Amino acid sequence: MNKAETLEIKKQFTPDRCTIDHICGCYVDHEKNKRLTFRKAFGSLPDEEMHKYLDIFQHTLAGTFGKNLISLEFPTDQEQPGGTQDFLLTLRNSKLEDDELVDEFYDRIIANYINGENYYIILVHAVYDIPGITSDGIEMEDSSDNIYDYVLCSICPVKLSKAGLGYNEKNNDIECRFRDWVVEGPVKGFLFPAFIDRNTDIHNMLYFTKKPDDLQPEFIEAMFGGRAPFSAPEQKDIFDALVQNTIGEEADYDIMKNIHDNLNEMIENHENDPEPLELSKNDVKALLSSSGVSDERLDYFEENYKSCAGDEDYPLLASNIAHTKKFDIETPDVVIKVNPDRTDLVETRIVDGRQCLVIAVDDHIEVNGINVRTFMNK
Repeated sequence: MNKAETLEIKKQFTPDRCTIDHICGCYVDHEKNKRLTFRKAFGSLPDEEMHKYLDIFQHTLAGTFGKNLISLEFPTDQEQPGGTQDFLLTLRNSKLEDDELVDEFYDRIIANYINGENYYIILVHAVYDIPGITSDGIEMEDSSDNIYDYVLCSICPVKLSKAGLGYNEKNNDIECRFRDWVVEGPVKGFLFPAFIDRNTDIHNMLYFTKKPDDLQPEFIEAMFGGRAPFSAPEQKDIFDALVQNTIGEEADYDIMKNIHDNLNEMIENHENDPEPLELSKNDVKALLSSSGVSDERLDYFEENYKSCAGDEDYPLLASNIAHTKKFDIETPDVVIKVNPDRTDLVETRIVDGRQCLVIAVDDHIEVNGINVRTFMNK
């Protein structure tokens, strides 16, 4: 799925567009005990309660692709009877009206989700009547050939509200505030099946994690089958290690600057693409080569890639490995922060026999917030 497809589904989580028919919930305590389960018609909820649920569902499809939102493709064997995809497909086709099946779904989450606190599992079923779209992108509400039949799951922490003082209007007094258990925003969730090319794709699903560095690979593997992807921080670590090991002692400033500039240029050239830019193993090798890494050092690339990323050619998202918002140069005593679009202002030179960084400046310099003169205006 891409940003536009996800946004189209998010738009359904509003009172005037909502097509959710059933909602199920399970409140789990910190000892993995089910404290509450229910199933209701979503339309029977009070308006205020419905709005709060819709807000949770919107946040389950919020974030950055490759960091918070991750597309997962089911392995072929998981589409066989008894596989994870087969189970989710059966769950969706039941429209959540099979209590035993929904209860099994809860059990799978409770057994594999790592969490030491109370949490709330929310599961909804909806059918979206996909409107046609004109050539200029206008929706035709009366023209629809397909439906998108799906389930959405949100997992929300439930925490005790903070202690404090409050005003008791009835007693007209300041006293200890009542503490209750509050459902917070989602930290994990998924959408199944995926919504790709504005249609149902039962071979894929979309996984949500609030924290990019907390994918919970074991949870993904148990619930959806197959190997969990590398998280965004893991992809950055893999890329940095790969660059460091491949360049070796040749890692000078100019090569690193070229890698930064070339990678950001690739991202800029693909910013209008619907899908995020991915770099395969060969793409990374080509990036290093075009940035000035010698052929001699590139002979070690395959070996280094295997030691850093494994045998599989796992694509790295350019947005996960690039520094698009900063370009920092650090020594033990000095840190220089450069606008990532103006790396041309810094270069290396030998001055009086010492390697130095030379920074081009205009007629405006500040030191601790105070404007100072440059050589140009002395």
